[in-house]
Amino acid sequence: MQIETKLSELGLTLPTPATAIANYVSVLRTGNLIFVSGQLPMRDGAVTCAGKVDADVTEDRGYEAARLCAINAIAQLKAEAGDLDLIARIVRIEGFVSSSPGWTGQPKVINGASDLFVEVFGDAGRHTRIAVGAAELPLNAAVEVAVTAQLKT
Repeated sequence: MQIETKLSELGLTLPTPATAIANYVSVLRTGNLIFVSGQLPMRDGAVTCAGKVDADVTEDRGYEAARLCAINAIAQLKAEAGDLDLIARIVRIEGFVSSSPGWTGQPKVINGASDLFVEVFGDAGRHTRIAVGAAELPLNAAVEVAVTAQLKT
């Protein structure tokens, strides 16, 4: 319950995990790894941050959207693991930012997710990652984040 306590201290409540919107699963466990499919900045079934970062969305708003993607990913991790204290570490984040042509601030936006994982999981939240620009994302979302986590053995 340490991670649940940390979430509460941060004022965060995990949502009900979203279901997949196409022919895939939202979360999959294989061995001691959990793979979370791309999570969008969704709250109550609606995308909260749409458009292209640098054109329609500020970098700061993109950062907050990435943070929400991470919250949604943590909800998926909890659903699969049953207990967030069973997560040994966050291994990798894959961050996609719908970006204006020529804009290269994707790493700053994806820091919204990276920073949250470290806040919640401490050193076990430090991870490898990619942060890339995309022409378009599902549902016109500004950001999408996929996560790989390792379970304790």
